[in-house]
Amino acid sequence: MTIEVSPSSISDSLLDRDAFLTGLLNQVSASEKTGWVQQLRDAAVKWVRHSVIPNTRDEEWRFTDLSPLKEVSFNLATFQEISVEGLALPEVAHRLVFVNGVFAANLSHTENLPAGLKVGNLDVLGDDVAQEYLAQSEGTRDVFTALNTAGLNDVAVVWVGKNVVIENPIHLLFISVAAEGAIISQPRCLVVAESNSQLSLIEEFITSKMPVTQEQQVYFNNSVTEIWVNENAQVNHNRIVLESNAAFHIGKTAVTQARYSRYTCNAVTVGGKISRHNLEILQTGEQTETTLNGLTVIAEKQLADTHSAISLNHPHGVSKQIHKCIIGDRAHGVFNGKIFVPKPAQLTDAAQLNRNLLLSSKARIDTKPQLEITADNVKCAHGATVSQLEDDEIFYLQSRGIDETDARKLLVNAFAAEIINLIPVSSLREKLIKTVITITNK
Repeated sequence: MTIEVSPSSISDSLLDRDAFLTGLLNQVSASEKTGWVQQLRDAAVKWVRHSVIPNTRDEEWRFTDLSPLKEVSFNLATFQEISVEGLALPEVAHRLVFVNGVFAANLSHTENLPAGLKVGNLDVLGDDVAQEYLAQSEGTRDVFTALNTAGLNDVAVVWVGKNVVIENPIHLLFISVAAEGAIISQPRCLVVAESNSQLSLIEEFITSKMPVTQEQQVYFNNSVTEIWVNENAQVNHNRIVLESNAAFHIGKTAVTQARYSRYTCNAVTVGGKISRHNLEILQTGEQTETTLNGLTVIAEKQLADTHSAISLNHPHGVSKQIHKCIIGDRAHGVFNGKIFVPKPAQLTDAAQLNRNLLLSSKARIDTKPQLEITADNVKCAHGATVSQLEDDEIFYLQSRGIDETDARKLLVNAFAAEIINLIPVSSLREKLIKTVITITNK
């Protein structure tokens, strides 16, 4: 829940309550900006200084222990010269590349943009437009979101003008390059789809293929993406997380939907020692459509947490959500999905389903689909399933000449394919399928 307190009203006695958080703040807020950006940063700095890192006594974090994160001393990541060969998507014409959170103009392709499309960093927007949208979403005072704003530097910007239809996806590639010692980077993204526009977006977080030791692979990505879907606009958002198994990733996606707008999110999370995605949807007008498709694939001792919150505050809203988890070894998956339907949101149609496949007797899932409804004329449903591979299904495939190992692979891939096949780029689909096979057959 957001606490509406002005940073200027916070007593100095409440500041610097968390030594680890203060250390992160000192790293990310060292540089100075000018004008309204610095004002945003100053307000966020004071908010962070009064905050603490969440722990398992907090209801929203009760299954996600951040103690391993607090054991690491992080330094601010710096730009590294790399090649994007093998990382870029050949089918995508336009891309923005950020290396350790810093815009890499020489690796990006922003030439020959269609009329009405702006792609780049914050410089492509005028101050008036940028101030209207940047850091204006609900939930800006979440501690990790505020930390991101406190260190606000480069911002990936995608802006689509009124009545503009962008048929080819835009690729936002955030690359983490390991260095000596643990590093923290804070990717930031702002997407604005003006009225009657359409956009397909691929947001990908990935580590470079540079050979490094396990210790050198430790890094912390604290990302924030704000998406504004204006009246009758449509955004197809594909969020892919392919982090190092020693990395920490905490991401916020804040989506604001105006009336008649349509937003789809296909989120795939693979890798990361601890990863968390906070997906928050705010409906600001009637007759919106929201579709959330998610897939988490983890093994070994990884922990992956997905928290979603959909606030349907107006009539005739439609929301469909399915989130799948494939969990092997001693890994731990968490899903908490909330749908809020207050009294003004009459004639809402909302459905939510979490399906989980456990590949090991020691794998664990904590799932909590949740509806909070006070409207009296709605159609809402939610549920969760937890299962293992069925012996009957494996036996059936064996009876058709498929050995047991291949039968298991086939069933796992079929479970994942429902989500992966929604990704609009074939090369990315193939990469994700290969990654799932590798992780689930170790």
